[in-house]
Amino acid sequence: MQSSKVERTLPALNQLKPGSILMDRYAIQGVIGVGGMGSVYRARDLHFPSVNKLVAVKEMIIQSPDPATRQTAVKNFEREANILATLSHPAIPKIFDYFTCEERSYLVLEFVDGKDLEAMMKERKQPFSEEQVIAWGIEICDVLDYLHSYQPEPIIFRDMKPSNVMINGNNHVVLVDFGIAKNFRIGIKGTMVGTEGYSPPEQYRGEATQQADIYALGATLHHLLTGSDPRQQAPFSFHERPARKLNPNVSVELDAVIQVALKYNPEERFPSARTMKEALMMVASKTGAFSVPAANGAAHEQTVKPVWIFRCEDEIRSSAAVGEGIAYIGSYDHQLYALRLMDGQLLWKHSAEGGIASRPCLYQGMVYAASEDQKLYALDAASGKPVWSTSFTGPIRSSPVVFEGYLFAGGDDGCFRALNPFNGQEMWRFEAGSPIRSTPSAGNGRIFFGTEDGSVYCLDLRGQTNWRFSAKRAVTASPFFQDGIVYTASLDGFMYALDSSSGWGIWRFRMGKGSVSSPCGDEGAVYFGSADGHLYAVDTNNAKELWHFAAGGQVSGSPVLHQGSIYCGAASGDFFCLEAKSGRLRWKYSTGGPITSAPAVANRLVLIGSTDRTLYAFPVV
Repeated sequence: MQSSKVERTLPALNQLKPGSILMDRYAIQGVIGVGGMGSVYRARDLHFPSVNKLVAVKEMIIQSPDPATRQTAVKNFEREANILATLSHPAIPKIFDYFTCEERSYLVLEFVDGKDLEAMMKERKQPFSEEQVIAWGIEICDVLDYLHSYQPEPIIFRDMKPSNVMINGNNHVVLVDFGIAKNFRIGIKGTMVGTEGYSPPEQYRGEATQQADIYALGATLHHLLTGSDPRQQAPFSFHERPARKLNPNVSVELDAVIQVALKYNPEERFPSARTMKEALMMVASKTGAFSVPAANGAAHEQTVKPVWIFRCEDEIRSSAAVGEGIAYIGSYDHQLYALRLMDGQLLWKHSAEGGIASRPCLYQGMVYAASEDQKLYALDAASGKPVWSTSFTGPIRSSPVVFEGYLFAGGDDGCFRALNPFNGQEMWRFEAGSPIRSTPSAGNGRIFFGTEDGSVYCLDLRGQTNWRFSAKRAVTASPFFQDGIVYTASLDGFMYALDSSSGWGIWRFRMGKGSVSSPCGDEGAVYFGSADGHLYAVDTNNAKELWHFAAGGQVSGSPVLHQGSIYCGAASGDFFCLEAKSGRLRWKYSTGGPITSAPAVANRLVLIGSTDRTLYAFPVV
């Protein structure tokens, strides 16, 4: 086993001096850590002279004269580089570079501005609070679940301990040192690596599974709660010194969770990191650990219940529109419903001859609803009485919008129409030649929409083409216009940022699969879902991923940003509220069917429809 005691007593081996420059690019500023094979340095990346871009440079020095030992060490270092290069998670540092120079190998990693938990414990000289440990434990479970679920092969961390968990400036965890992480294959044993006191008994026999990481996490949480260093205790003796026995402030519920994680036999531990996270969430719920938002900003789930629900006769695949205290929602039962926003009571309904898959549009006392019966209806918003209707030559699945006095709508007949909103008279039409299921957006006197042949069009208010952009597959998602840029997703697996004046591609971001989720954004970030089962946040300046959230199913519904929270549903039937800046889960609610629509937020309520035939109204918390 790799002993942390040995790590602490190894001398600094020919450390690089401040001012040293590696590969004519990385200027060493100082040492930020010392490990068993070398040092970790803070350095500046000189390829960005206008900004002070800091990176972490991890070094490996091989002193052994034995060629086989040297080869093994280099192989392990290369393994860390290869593992990190394939990972994408907010709690895992990104790798920027890997090279060998003068008998030393180096990894250049994302710089984490923070401290590791071992250093924090030494400074604190007392156990951490239960609330804080639960919050960190939940975040660690999240990243372990990501590693253990990684494809094509799960990854076992194998060295979970306080010194390998950094806490950044936002009080979130970052897992560091993947030097002994390995891909897991059933029936294949590895070498006896890890850290004494934290590693489970089977790891001494060269066996490392997901349950080994769970044991080490239990040992880490035990250490944080009690201050008792497991490296100084008899091996596998946690059952003799429960956390609550050493620290009476630890709740019975949390003590029980830790004891399960620390079971001697792997099959008696939690079967997965996800189930351990659920157990920690249950503890927080029972003890009230998160009943008041923590000052440290740690993320957590909350219990939430609908304020009211309204049931239709068929699936709800459309989004709600809200105005004057009334919520309007269409359903595949051919009805447009008007509901009192405060309690969900039915005020009126209007029957179409086909399903309503699009969001209604409100304008000057009128509500406009498009249907798969090929008609666009205009109704009095207060009474539901028909004012006019107009026929297309194909189903209408695109939501109508009003801009600059025009009512715009596209249809499966490939025509994009501008109508008079008061009488339905057609002012002009544009022949796109392919079904239009993308809801148009507008800005700077222009209209933007996508088509099923992969085109994104920009038209002026006379219906003339300003530009056309071609993706490789359908653009069903609605474009999002902000600060002179149009963001749109395609089934080709990319999110595109286009200059709104020229249609020139500024950047593109690759997802795991295609997307029909319409983006939203604010403050330098754009948010969108994908069929790969993730919700993404991407920096609008450089297309860098800020975070992603695993929704447990395809995300075809569109997210909505409101007061620092992202609301979005998934095909799993779950409706999520996430912290916009970090992607941390605040709460979720499970409906009875896939969610394909976007939520609507108004009057401190968030409304979402589900294919379980129900419209839900949740409080904005």
